[in-house]
Amino acid sequence: MDPADALFRYALRLGDDALVLGQRLGEWCGKAPALEIDLALANFGLDLIGQATFLLGYAGELEGAGRDADRLAFHRDVMDYANCLLVEQPNGDFARTIARQFLFSAWRSPLFEDLAASTDATLAGVAKKAVKETAYHLRFSREWIVRLGDGTDESRTRLVAGLDWCWRFVDELFEPDEVTSALVDAGIAPDPGGLRARFDAEIDKTLGEAGLERPPARRPVVGGRSGRHSEHLGHLLAEMQFLPRAYPDARW
Repeated sequence: MDPADALFRYALRLGDDALVLGQRLGEWCGKAPALEIDLALANFGLDLIGQATFLLGYAGELEGAGRDADRLAFHRDVMDYANCLLVEQPNGDFARTIARQFLFSAWRSPLFEDLAASTDATLAGVAKKAVKETAYHLRFSREWIVRLGDGTDESRTRLVAGLDWCWRFVDELFEPDEVTSALVDAGIAPDPGGLRARFDAEIDKTLGEAGLERPPARRPVVGGRSGRHSEHLGHLLAEMQFLPRAYPDARW
């Protein structure tokens, strides 16, 4: 694959990951189990939307077709999105949301740590800013994994169910393809497989503290990177994109 096209696709998928999960976390606003949690999840969502703005803006520059971050966010159809399947999963209860956030952050944190040394100056700059945010997202979700896993019978049962729901989507985060291969060779992006050991170490350490075991192995569910999404993303985009599509010339 041409490195320029690979870089566009890579920035797009990282931006889509952040955008979709940011929208999901925004759904908790006013509904979280406590005010502190409500504010935390809303702020995580804002962090991710901020990352998406930079990454999608950069993708638009690379594409050179006149699409900015807003255009890419609000005027693409479902099959044009390249986010991983994990982030589009419904929130479920609080335990499932925490499980999803923990798994995502345990992958995203080492990714940004390595991406901060990218030979691409723009990606490196975004990563250097985002690495602190992502580290906090990981610490927050890790603490809740331990608290819920080592809490009541109900909290433990709900967390186990949440982890089991999300686990089938983990392998996609580390799946190599022609996009990542082209960028790894150019020193732009880290090798997805190289991130797996650090991810696994974080998972095993945290679940051990929570008194939990890994969910049983299941057949991986993949396809988000190539536009094969669940029905959940379509419902999310219908809500997220309504105003910009209904009033395309609106200015705020």
